[in-house]
Amino acid sequence: MKAPHVEYRNVRKSYDGRTLVVEDLNLAVEKGEFLTLLGPSGSGKTTCLMMLAGFEQATSGAILVNGESVHDLPPDKRNIGVVFQNYALFPHMTVGGNLAFPLEVRRLRASERAERVARALRLVQLEGFEARRPGELSGGQQQRVAIARALVFEPELVLMDEPLGALDRRLREEMQFEIRRIHRELGVTIIYVTHDQQEAMVMSDRVAVFRNGRIEQIATPETLYEEPERAFVAQFIGENNLLGASVTATDGDICDVDTGSGVVRAFDVQGSAVGDDVILAIRPERIGVEPDSGQYANVLTATALDVVFIGDHLRVRLRVGDNEDFIAKIPNIVGHGTVLPGDNVRIGWATLDGRALPPDPSISQGDIEP
Repeated sequence: MKAPHVEYRNVRKSYDGRTLVVEDLNLAVEKGEFLTLLGPSGSGKTTCLMMLAGFEQATSGAILVNGESVHDLPPDKRNIGVVFQNYALFPHMTVGGNLAFPLEVRRLRASERAERVARALRLVQLEGFEARRPGELSGGQQQRVAIARALVFEPELVLMDEPLGALDRRLREEMQFEIRRIHRELGVTIIYVTHDQQEAMVMSDRVAVFRNGRIEQIATPETLYEEPERAFVAQFIGENNLLGASVTATDGDICDVDTGSGVVRAFDVQGSAVGDDVILAIRPERIGVEPDSGQYANVLTATALDVVFIGDHLRVRLRVGDNEDFIAKIPNIVGHGTVLPGDNVRIGWATLDGRALPPDPSISQGDIEP
């Protein structure tokens, strides 16, 4: 059986000998995959990247590339391209000089250096910029140069640490698709770090959601969104309403749960027993307001607290039981009806759109801030 391109085996990292910033990490990355490490600040994702790059050493465990440990290899011998948030370009060098530098270190001939620099600039669509200096470029152009420099020596593996964090929203969105295009064109393995869940969803083949040094769930973007296994993932990927509930009945993969405002049916993620506490998660866009009779298996009463016009939808904040931050999104279509603050309304959703997740003492019925 062929070894993964990158593998972390029981990796731990502590800076002070007491607190683990990465705990028992086991992760395999296939050749040519675009994997994103996603999580809030301090969750350990950047540390994982820096250990692979060789800028940090694991406290214990092993990191392998193509089945071989990289523990004793210095960063410059690992043949890994790295892109940082702050670009890390040499300001006194031209664009061509910045790109040629890693090739000079590797002692390539001048003719081959020139050929590779030209190829890398074509790849990031910056032909003709060789003589410019970084200070003469926009932020987006500087980031393209940083990406080109990471690719110019043709590594099989590229690491990117929050590379778009310093760009404005429009440029960030443009660069997301550019990086994805480059990945498809070259077929290199990319491991990407971000705290931006939208960025992770747009770019990745798989996403590993980090929390407190551990992976909470790793899956495709669609699976993470549609089938979260934990409350933290349910809230961190997109938006979810969370209600504390107790299981009153089970039937295979479906369970009945008492929310305190009524009993509803949901998909049972963990295989619950009657009496178990769960967290019920429902996406705002799956909730119908004032649905037709019989349209949904689950119906509760609620009070509209606030209605905000977003453009393509109305965002309705509701009180459901003790939760005053229950959100429904109503499509902005002709005949959607009018909901006003103070109205008592019925809300409903399909059985499989509710997920009964394991309880988590650190998760409240509110937003998780990145």
